[in-house]
Amino acid sequence: MTTKREVIIDVLEGRKPAYVPWEFGFTQEAADKLKTHYGTENLAETVGNHYAGFGSGVGFFEDLGNDHRRDVFGVTWDRTVDKDIGLVVDAPLKEASLAGYDFPDPLDARFFDGMQGKIQENKDKFRIFYIGFSLWERAWTLRGGIDKLMMDLFDAPDFVRELLTTIADYNITQAQKAMQYDIDAVYFGDDWGMQKGLQMGPRLWKKFIYPQLRRMYGAIKEQGKYVFIHSCGDVDELFDILIDLGLDCFNPFQPEVMDVDALIAQYRGRLAFHGGLSTQQTLPY
Repeated sequence: MTTKREVIIDVLEGRKPAYVPWEFGFTQEAADKLKTHYGTENLAETVGNHYAGFGSGVGFFEDLGNDHRRDVFGVTWDRTVDKDIGLVVDAPLKEASLAGYDFPDPLDARFFDGMQGKIQENKDKFRIFYIGFSLWERAWTLRGGIDKLMMDLFDAPDFVRELLTTIADYNITQAQKAMQYDIDAVYFGDDWGMQKGLQMGPRLWKKFIYPQLRRMYGAIKEQGKYVFIHSCGDVDELFDILIDLGLDCFNPFQPEVMDVDALIAQYRGRLAFHGGLSTQQTLPY
């Protein structure tokens, strides 16, 4: 009998799978409704997900009360409206400088707590270690807003390079530890796109983002693992570059901003896509 893991690997390797695999993730609001509907706390098993996820996505949060949280990087979030992440209301890098700021420990035991046992429990699933806010998003949240980091690209480019390099170092250290376990892939989350094109444009993306992706993806490919990324928005102009860097699977593949049929035909056998169901026009209604 084909396992869920084997079906995912067939897709990644460009082979025809036994069936089309799936993986659903939910916002807190949607998850609460579905848990009530199905009468279960284990949605992953109920909907038949194919991934077993490890790590802690965007990281750990301290509850400050009044719907405010502080992440391990020292950024404070207001979750009054958005219950999943929120809005940045305070950040540690008030100026374009890392002076006096210490990064958290990428090897914090909480990222790996119980990981070995959970891997054994999920041998039939495709096992992924998640690193959220893996570069651009982590940088602008540390600066207290995307507008500030956008200005830094022009006013303080050396600081931006130092910040992105340090974030990439953090990610690589954490990923190398994760790959000591029996996982299949490392998944980087980082939104670069808008409804039309890149937030920072292709020239600045290539100048600042590309060198760090080359380092991060290279560290994963060196260990023979798959590279997954998430980037919302219209970023298909980057697909050929990302494939050359070692990307195996792209998410979310939004039909609102991409011609999914044309892209599937163009990249079949070179890049796998996770997504395609509209989260802006279909699912909300």
